[in-house]
Amino acid sequence: MAVECANSAVHRMARLLEVSTSGFYKHQGRSVTTRLGERKQRRVDLEVKILAIHHESKGVYGAPRITAELHGRGEVITEKTVAKIMRSLGVVGISPRTFKVRTTVVDPFASFPDDLVQRRFDQGRLDAVWTSDITYLTCGDGDMYLCAIKDEHSKKVLGWSVADHMRTELVIAALVMAVAARGGDVAGTIMHSDRGTQYTAEIMKQACERFGLRRSMGDTGICWDNAGAESLWSTFKHEYYYRHTFACATDLVAAVDNWMSFYNTRRRHSTIGMLSPTNYEQSLTAPQMAA
Repeated sequence: MAVECANSAVHRMARLLEVSTSGFYKHQGRSVTTRLGERKQRRVDLEVKILAIHHESKGVYGAPRITAELHGRGEVITEKTVAKIMRSLGVVGISPRTFKVRTTVVDPFASFPDDLVQRRFDQGRLDAVWTSDITYLTCGDGDMYLCAIKDEHSKKVLGWSVADHMRTELVIAALVMAVAARGGDVAGTIMHSDRGTQYTAEIMKQACERFGLRRSMGDTGICWDNAGAESLWSTFKHEYYYRHTFACATDLVAAVDNWMSFYNTRRRHSTIGMLSPTNYEQSLTAPQMAA
């Protein structure tokens, strides 16, 4: 009767089917109530899941990444719906802003390798291009510096190091960690950086030669030439560092380690299909293992 009521009179169908019109309308009312209850329950369920994901991301994720996380958990929902629910709940993600901190000191007497990247950071495969940079941090013990090395295809941070100086040893420590993360087989990989003295030092040159890395550097004072590395600092500082204080160097080092682990294994990246770097790298090797 509900299907045909647009084409036939309810009282006529009721007479032919030998049912009461009042019973039909009462049944229709219960159906509407049930549907409204189901929609309300669905909304509450989504609110709980969205708040949980937002909390798990430490307040970082906005609608695009929360939508991707929900899709990863089997939910069928649009980004528009997620954004609407987030607005009603009063929760927002964090949008990185550009910033500039000077940590590059150029040796005017140093010789510089060619720029092998030419701003083409992602060259379509793992270990094609690594980028590296140093950024300034601070804690209750004083000034600290963080160096990181990132694979520009998967966006994974392969090595990092924190110290109270920014000598070349800081970079070497991060480099050794990165090489170990790839099992030592990195010959032919481009190691790209700015022209800071840490990267032009003889011991850095020797380390790259020992591992078979091809050194590459952008022009002096052109931030876009090392944008791949600097984008990591924007993410780290706006999503985590600026939101916390650190009493001592030990606390800061532990915080960096924890965040790098989160970044590599949990944080979703829009440029790699809303996967984490670790999951993205696993997706690249899965077809080979299946074959």
